[in-house]
Amino acid sequence: MEQDFSSCKLLVTALLILSSRTARSEEDRDTLWDAWGSWSECSRTCGGGASYSLRRCLSSKTCEGQNIKYRTCSNVDCPPEAGDFRAQQCSAHADVRHQGQYHEWLPLYNDPDNPCALKCKAKGSGFVVELAPKVLDGTRCYTESLDMCISGVCQIVGCDHELGSTTKEDNCGVCNGDGSSCRLVRGHYKSQQASGKTEDTVVVVPYKSRHVRLVLKGPDHLYVESKTLQGLKDELVFDASGQYHLENTTLDYQKLSDKEILRVTGPLGADFTVKVKLTSGADSVVQYIYYQPIIHRWRETDFFPCSVTCGGGYQLTSAECFDLRSGRVVVDQYCHYYPENIKPKPKLQECNMEPCLASDGYKQIMPYDLYQPLPRWESSPWTACSTSCGGGIQSRSPCNTYDCPTWLAQEWSPCTVTCGQGLRYRVVLCIDHRGLHAGGCSPTTKPHIKEECLVTVPCYKSMDTLPVEAKPVWHKQAIELEEEITVTEEPTFIPAPWQPCSRTCGAGTQRRAVKCQVLLSFSQTVADLPDDECEGPKPAASQPCYRNPCSGVAGQGKESKREGEEEEEEEEEEKPEREELHDWEYEGFTECSESCGGGVQEAVVICLNKQTREAADQRLCVSSSRPPQLLQDCRTQPCPPRWGTGVWSSCSATCGVGLLTRTVACTHRPSRDSNQTEVLRDEDCQNPKPSPVQACNRFDCPPMWDTYDWGQCSQSCGGGVKMRKVLCKQRLADGSILELPETFCPSRSPGSQQPCAKQECPPHWVTTDWSQCSVTCGNGIQNLQAICRRLGEDGRYSTIDDKNCSLIGRPTRIRPCLIRLCENPSKPEPTILTQKKVYIQWRKGKKIQLVVGGHGYVLPWTTVVLRCPTRHFRKGHIRWLKEGKPLVSLPHLSITPLGYVKIHQVRASDAGIYTCAAGQAREHFVLKIIGSKNKLSVPQSWLLTEGQQKLAQSDAVLTGDKFPQQPISLNQYDNIVEHLLELKGSVQEEKDTTDKRHSGEKHRSTLEDERASVEASGPVVLIADTHRLDEILQSLSEGLGGLRGEQLIAQLLSELTMTQGETNDSTLHPPEGAEFSTQGPPLYKPKIHATRPRNPVIIQRPRKVGGAPLPEIIVQVGVPVVLQKPVASLELRCEALGSPEPARTWTKNGKELLYNSRVGLLTTGSLRIQSPSKADEGLYTCTARNRLGSTSLSSWLQITGSKGRNCGQGSSMGANGSICFERSNSSQSAELCHGQSCHLSWIRWRVDPWSLCSATCGGGSQTRSVRCMRGPEGRSREVEGQLCLDRGRRPSDSRPCNLLPCAGWATTSWGPCHGQCIGPSLATQHRHVFCQNTNGTKVPYRMCSGLHRPSSLKNCSTEGCSLHWHVGPWTQCTATCGRHGFQSRPVTCVHRRTGKVTREHHCMWRPRPPSWQRCNILSCGRAGECRDSTRYCEKVQQLELCPLPQFKSRCCHSCRNT
Repeated sequence: MEQDFSSCKLLVTALLILSSRTARSEEDRDTLWDAWGSWSECSRTCGGGASYSLRRCLSSKTCEGQNIKYRTCSNVDCPPEAGDFRAQQCSAHADVRHQGQYHEWLPLYNDPDNPCALKCKAKGSGFVVELAPKVLDGTRCYTESLDMCISGVCQIVGCDHELGSTTKEDNCGVCNGDGSSCRLVRGHYKSQQASGKTEDTVVVVPYKSRHVRLVLKGPDHLYVESKTLQGLKDELVFDASGQYHLENTTLDYQKLSDKEILRVTGPLGADFTVKVKLTSGADSVVQYIYYQPIIHRWRETDFFPCSVTCGGGYQLTSAECFDLRSGRVVVDQYCHYYPENIKPKPKLQECNMEPCLASDGYKQIMPYDLYQPLPRWESSPWTACSTSCGGGIQSRSPCNTYDCPTWLAQEWSPCTVTCGQGLRYRVVLCIDHRGLHAGGCSPTTKPHIKEECLVTVPCYKSMDTLPVEAKPVWHKQAIELEEEITVTEEPTFIPAPWQPCSRTCGAGTQRRAVKCQVLLSFSQTVADLPDDECEGPKPAASQPCYRNPCSGVAGQGKESKREGEEEEEEEEEEKPEREELHDWEYEGFTECSESCGGGVQEAVVICLNKQTREAADQRLCVSSSRPPQLLQDCRTQPCPPRWGTGVWSSCSATCGVGLLTRTVACTHRPSRDSNQTEVLRDEDCQNPKPSPVQACNRFDCPPMWDTYDWGQCSQSCGGGVKMRKVLCKQRLADGSILELPETFCPSRSPGSQQPCAKQECPPHWVTTDWSQCSVTCGNGIQNLQAICRRLGEDGRYSTIDDKNCSLIGRPTRIRPCLIRLCENPSKPEPTILTQKKVYIQWRKGKKIQLVVGGHGYVLPWTTVVLRCPTRHFRKGHIRWLKEGKPLVSLPHLSITPLGYVKIHQVRASDAGIYTCAAGQAREHFVLKIIGSKNKLSVPQSWLLTEGQQKLAQSDAVLTGDKFPQQPISLNQYDNIVEHLLELKGSVQEEKDTTDKRHSGEKHRSTLEDERASVEASGPVVLIADTHRLDEILQSLSEGLGGLRGEQLIAQLLSELTMTQGETNDSTLHPPEGAEFSTQGPPLYKPKIHATRPRNPVIIQRPRKVGGAPLPEIIVQVGVPVVLQKPVASLELRCEALGSPEPARTWTKNGKELLYNSRVGLLTTGSLRIQSPSKADEGLYTCTARNRLGSTSLSSWLQITGSKGRNCGQGSSMGANGSICFERSNSSQSAELCHGQSCHLSWIRWRVDPWSLCSATCGGGSQTRSVRCMRGPEGRSREVEGQLCLDRGRRPSDSRPCNLLPCAGWATTSWGPCHGQCIGPSLATQHRHVFCQNTNGTKVPYRMCSGLHRPSSLKNCSTEGCSLHWHVGPWTQCTATCGRHGFQSRPVTCVHRRTGKVTREHHCMWRPRPPSWQRCNILSCGRAGECRDSTRYCEKVQQLELCPLPQFKSRCCHSCRNT
């Protein structure tokens, strides 16, 4: 009874176990735990979350262990816009009041006490609050760790994203790696302050490097430049301690008092060049360390497509060499360069296990079936039962009576390497009776599918053998007994057995295959090699053969005797007959030894069976009776021309790809006995012509340095540097050249720079600091100061005396400055712009214009305009006085609204002192009338001693003010003016005399016309500076009566009359409303009012030569010229008058003058000769012609050089009256005169055009030359600037320009659309943003800091982001109930438009859909109910697996009878 109870108890326990949610493990059964439940949803969708699984305790007692377990999930990076997970949890409390108000919460990271509590700090106030006791599952404990918080506890997470895992990344960033994928680089750098550089490069850290650490000790400063693989550059300058970002890389910079520390965890997103900004002071030392990646690594490929599409197959992985920088797959040799690289072994897995549909049979077989499919049972349907009841028999009828499937091996694949030893594969198929690929072959009999292979190309070694030209060799064709040759581990020629003779009778040919083979020891298989790999002669592949004669029959025997006698006779006659049965015979000849030109043939001897006439074994014939060797001549005809080849040269290159060369010529030998050959044309020989070149050493060269030509020196003197490119290159076997990183070249790199231009530099100006602002308030200017410096041979600058730079123009540059704004000044006082001039009317004119501040001597009945130019005063408010009393308008005298006095037809009563009053300013003008006989008319009221007092007193009475005595003398210049008027006639007489000398025998009336013309063209008014007249008065203390006085008066007259025709006269008629400037009265060219037609007249001027030296000589035509020193140019002026205006032409020595680049005609009609030489000597004649007539005037040009002076010692006139031009070493200007008509000229400011701006932006300056000139145009010279002060204030010689800033942001074009996908068809593209000046030169970013920086990143549409996960249908569930059922579906990464499948990592920017799931998670029924829970139970029963507990429990119904 107890036994039955125990059995029932065990049965109930078993039923309880079977009725649980799922099958339990051994551990679960021991501890009475139920099986683990399904995993919950992940706490996060990206960035690493947590999922949990629960179980229940089946015992009433407490179970040992936990009822919950966790695992990580969603271990894919979140998109950038997702934000930080802890920050999201803090921001979720923003809409919850805390202490009565809302806050914006920021996360508090790396709490050492409780990292899994949600502590946040309020933005602004900064107080910290614990908003939740624990963060959500999956939140990182620390920012720099993968550890995550689960249920408020920090759990350790390894780099493999497994909970509790202690695996860490190695220094190369490889999870659980051994550090073999990178190399440690450490070093130090020391700055050189004496080099004169402002910056220097410390180290270039390559792309993808990790754990970078630099420590700088010294006064210098670190900064970083980056360069991406696309060539985009960027720069990062560190201002203060903190985190910086550059090219998706975080840089941690720490600035201490005595050092700077830079840390970069990595990996670097670009090549980083770490530089230092050098400062004056001590040298700095930088220590650095980082891990540099090995840029070429092995990468395991995805699984190749399955060998079959259904029915169970295999798929294999491979390994490829991957370039980390370019992201491309490269040849395997690159990965072999690093001994740390170990090529991963191929992986194998089953695939496409679903059975094929019966209607289709097996699907398409892939072109490379690498492994056999799994074996499986196949069965035919059961037959019908033998009886309908009572128990019958079902059987499977005999089936599959056809032949069983057999293995079929296909051809071997190419070797997996291009040189040395590798592997090769072949397809092995299981072929059934239908010729289709099927299962069922025995695995033990399957041929091997992989073996070693040897490629006969050395890896970076010179080839052991070179191709040798095969030449036909004639040899004896004999049948030899071949000894058997076996395959060894050394390459050997292995002949195959001879094939049957090609003929059944007579002489034929036998052939056989001869291969170069080698025995592979590891697999004991034979591999075929190229013939070049086998040494020694190759055995013959063919030979002559002979079976039997083609004619004759066997003879009949003698008549039979008695039987016993016949046998005896046969025995007796057996031996002689056997000896005579075989005999030697000749059977034809061998091939001729030569194809032409005479060869030989050898008779072929065979052993012949006389009866059968068939060839027999040579051993059956008596060797001693073998006939002798027979030779005969053959093909004795002369050979046609043929190609003759020379010996191959040595290879032109030891690697890469070289050339073998040889001579190839068309040759002909006249006769066989002749040793001489003739060389013919290539056309005489038949094509094809043998190649004269052949490739050799076709294997990759080792990497080596390639140097370019030196560039230009950076300095022309003082020590510079010239650079050249030095690259690491490799010449590949295809002839191409590959550029490699420097680490690939084994030897030390050749120098890329060397010093040059060591000679000392000439001195030059160097700008220093800006001067102080020119004003203390308002807008002013600053000048850039300059010093003279010289660069020595040691590369250092030294300051020297400014005299050494005197030959170089001193740089001038100004910029605007503003120290402070000026306070509003009071209204400026009005001023009168006076001109200290003395006006002398020289001839009659209608109207003259005068300016206050001087004296005027005018002829009666002339209209006079007296002006009073003012500043800061309205012209309409000007008041005029005469003799100190207000000026009263008269019929011929009026004051215009513009403030000037106009006197019509001036008369003696108008003489007097005129005063212009503008506010408090006063200026006077003394007007006198020239009477008869050039005597001055003075009013009777004037007294010499009382005039000034009267003026002062009356003026004071009028205005009520007390004025000082007027600084103007009434008759100060009267004596000088009277002497000038006396000399007026003498000057006119001299002109008449000159005209008569050059006119010859002209008619008197013509001379009078010319005199009138010249007089009409003379000046109306002579204008003299008061300081010039004061100089004459001071130099003549004894008065004007002596000889010295007469000379000075004559000289003054010459000066005043020299302006005739050369300058504009202020006394002529200006346009109404013309304004006055500070430079003096406006000047106008004389207007010739031709009342009647006039003959042409050439005007002669007084001859005058400026001071020495004279680079440009200007001479009036009509005067001979003698040049004794070289001059820059000579101008012969030809001024002509006439109506209509005459045309002017030039001749030389009576012939038309030919113009060229040196000799040319000016627009004024004058002739200019550049750099006159002896070839220019001759008589130059100017002819003025109009319709009324013509006139001519000539000048003789003579160039004497430095010898044989023709000039007088005391005069500039030569013996023939010519003008001599000679340079003088004296600093004083030499006045060369003709008679007493040595004239000086008038004074004025001359300004040159503005120079180009010294800067195109940022504030530059323009300068111009401002000089004080004396003399007429073309013959003026520079004098002291004080002499021009009376002409007005000096014009400015500098001004600011181009004040706009120089630098601005510039961008490159947008790069390709690539990068991490952030949405459907949406990626990012970059461009480089940099600061540059207007010259296109890149400048530091701080110069553009005030400008808006364009964006360097934007979204774009790309085909790469058009990829998406494509899911197929779910397969049938593997179980109908319970906890073990699952189903799968294909998940692939495909293109939306094309549907093309690509690698899965291209779709990882969005979560991957699950490829399997649990299914039919239903209870399998009541306890004790026996049913199957998997669809494989039929197979379990067939394979007799029911005795195993794990199968019996899941296949209860199927296994119930076992």
